[in-house]
Amino acid sequence: MTAIDLPEAPLVAEKAFDDSVALLRSVGSRELACERALRIHTPLPTLAMSRWESRQPGFAAASDAARRLGFAPAIRPTGGRAAAYDETCLVFDLVVREDEGIDPQPLFASTSARLAGELADMGVDAHVGAVAGEYCPGEYSINARGAIKLIGTSQRAVRGARLLSGVIALGAVDHLLPVLNAANAALGLDWDPSTFGGLAAEIGRVDRQKVVDALIAALAE
Repeated sequence: MTAIDLPEAPLVAEKAFDDSVALLRSVGSRELACERALRIHTPLPTLAMSRWESRQPGFAAASDAARRLGFAPAIRPTGGRAAAYDETCLVFDLVVREDEGIDPQPLFASTSARLAGELADMGVDAHVGAVAGEYCPGEYSINARGAIKLIGTSQRAVRGARLLSGVIALGAVDHLLPVLNAANAALGLDWDPSTFGGLAAEIGRVDRQKVVDALIAALAE
């Protein structure tokens, strides 16, 4: 059975992350009687950084820069590197029940392949694989034309369950670049802003509900 939560109102980072962890623990403890749970939400402006980044000397400077640019700095429960998003994006959390000690790679591989397939059905030249210079680099990024990162994912496991989270920009991303530039500079991390893009640049006008439907099709079963 799948639980799907699609709140309409944008969620602040702290509540969104608390909800993600609560969902993860509910599935892992069997409190929620389903094998897979999916929630999709619209975020408020956030610079989501990992716990690794929170321990770096430049974390305070990155957080200050985010605030000046109107983005709330927050530490997300999953790994990876800094990601910036706002109401023009969608964030998804997939939780799957699993035994302890399972390799995370199969979930990365299967979900990325299905996400790329759904984007391809929407007209995107979608592929799975890292783009040189991308933000939050990873081999299971979903890209367009092998050149533009569209979706990044990261994971966290607890006893009995695993969380895979991701974000996709629907429209233009120019307004997200300054905060990513500032954060990566403060943290001493290199990236190429030209590798970051949204769906609209690939397929024209984007219908938000169709993207939600595509995420559900890719992740709910």
